[in-house]
Amino acid sequence: MKHAYYRLSLKQRIQLFYILLTVFCILVTGMLSDYFASRVMERNALGLSQNTLNKSAQVLDEHLRHVIVSSYTLMLSDAFVQTMKDVQAKNNTSYYRNLSALQVPFVQLKLNEPLVESVLLNTPIGDFYATKDTKLASTDYYREFGSWLDRPSWSVQWIGSHEDSLFVGGKRVLSLLLRPLSSQYSSDVFLTVNLNEALVREIVEENLIDDQVGLYLLDADGSEVVRPSSSSIDFGAEPAFLSNMSRSTGKGFFRFTDRDGNRQLVNYAGSTMNDGWTLVGVQSEAELLRPMKNIRWLILIIMAACVIVALLFSKLLSDVLLKPLYKLRRLMAKVEKNDLDVRFESPYEDEVGHVGHKFNRMLEQLQTLIAEVKASEQEKRKSEIKALQSQIEPHFLYNTLNTIYWKSESEEYADVQEMIVSLSLLFRLGLNNGNEITTLEKELDHVRQYLFIQQKCYEDRFDFSISLQDRALLSMPILKILLQPLVENSILHGFEHVKEHGMIRIDVRREGSHLRLRVADNGSGMDVDQVLRRMNEPDSSLKGYALANVRARLTLYYGAQASMTLTSDPGRETAVTLLIPMPKEEYEWNGS
Repeated sequence: MKHAYYRLSLKQRIQLFYILLTVFCILVTGMLSDYFASRVMERNALGLSQNTLNKSAQVLDEHLRHVIVSSYTLMLSDAFVQTMKDVQAKNNTSYYRNLSALQVPFVQLKLNEPLVESVLLNTPIGDFYATKDTKLASTDYYREFGSWLDRPSWSVQWIGSHEDSLFVGGKRVLSLLLRPLSSQYSSDVFLTVNLNEALVREIVEENLIDDQVGLYLLDADGSEVVRPSSSSIDFGAEPAFLSNMSRSTGKGFFRFTDRDGNRQLVNYAGSTMNDGWTLVGVQSEAELLRPMKNIRWLILIIMAACVIVALLFSKLLSDVLLKPLYKLRRLMAKVEKNDLDVRFESPYEDEVGHVGHKFNRMLEQLQTLIAEVKASEQEKRKSEIKALQSQIEPHFLYNTLNTIYWKSESEEYADVQEMIVSLSLLFRLGLNNGNEITTLEKELDHVRQYLFIQQKCYEDRFDFSISLQDRALLSMPILKILLQPLVENSILHGFEHVKEHGMIRIDVRREGSHLRLRVADNGSGMDVDQVLRRMNEPDSSLKGYALANVRARLTLYYGAQASMTLTSDPGRETAVTLLIPMPKEEYEWNGS
């Protein structure tokens, strides 16, 4: 896959990236739109459900409070007070009289609160209830409500949905257990008010406006206080739900995942009339977000349409963008065929235009560089010719041959042999098989042969010494014929007007990363400033020719890394110092 991508042309890569970028942008936009729309829809649904739940909880609490108030109102009636006195006195004879007297309060309670299905007053002298309700004779009150009655320190208790076991009919009711208000009454007196479950359910679901939301009135253990009209969820078997409910107080919302893996959104509001009861609204997140599927399909359709448009326009776009680049490529092909006169022209000031302008400048610099290289090669050839001419300078050759002739006439055959050998070595080392680079050892041998011949030609005129710091330097590569023009300059000009015995000293040593060659004499010296001026003139005078030639050759081969320094103290020391860069491996090895 990677190699196939590398084989694609720039135009194909632009088209590919254009299409991928289009798909990516639409996909990211669609995903973010779907995400934020889902969150907004979810937040709005939760807010609406919470408002509905809060309103239903308030209505339910109001009805329950009204039931409690009506029940306590019954306990304040004269008939109830008289009945309690007879219960306190354990007067069984007045049972029917009290039963008849309590009919009016029982009826008033049902009229005041339609939720009331039946009422039972349990006392040690008997049970009192509305006579139109048929009580089950087999019912044991303590067996039915004993677990509630034995709870410590209670005055009001609510019992969730159950089948009415006190009266005939077996209706589903919610029960309210009350103790008498006065502590003077017997502790074995209990008022039981049964509420019709169906009517309570209607109150709970009265404000329900969305059939996707299920409203449940739950007890603290997750059991249903009122059975919903729709299918019920077994909250007691949902650990995630119970865990969140145990941490919840007052009102709010949370999410949980049921046993089937479906995410559920839950709103809750606690009842103020019973701390253990909570009104819960549950709706499926998947059902809530079902309308978002249409939006997702719309995004996919838009994405497909945009991809088709991108395919149609990518070729046109790539052609427009790459047209200047294709033009630049054609010009490069011409340059490859040595046509350096071409130039890139474009009205655009973009990146390709800048590259084209750089291309033009590069061609101009290349033409200039070619001209400079040609000139440099010509100068190099001239310098090489001059260097060779310097060692076979006619005057030098004439003097040498003339000296050889007179020494042979004087039968100084040993000197003749030595001069001929030195002259032969001088020419052989100078030619160096046509190579411009020699070694330091050969360069020193070359100047030694030259000085030896000149000593024979100018007897008793000068002596010379060659000092080498380190013999390891002898193998270092160096430009040939550097020292001979310098010592020739000392002999011809330094000792020209000096009668005393001359001395030429050649010192070779390593100085940092450079090789230092120093030629010094005790001749008549020079005007350094004047010599430098003549050396910088286009056509150096003959007197400064040797120094100018050496400096030119140093610059040609070594560039700015090489240097020539002139110093002169007439009669004492005139010196020319050359600094030549050493090969890196050469000076690092010597330094170690």
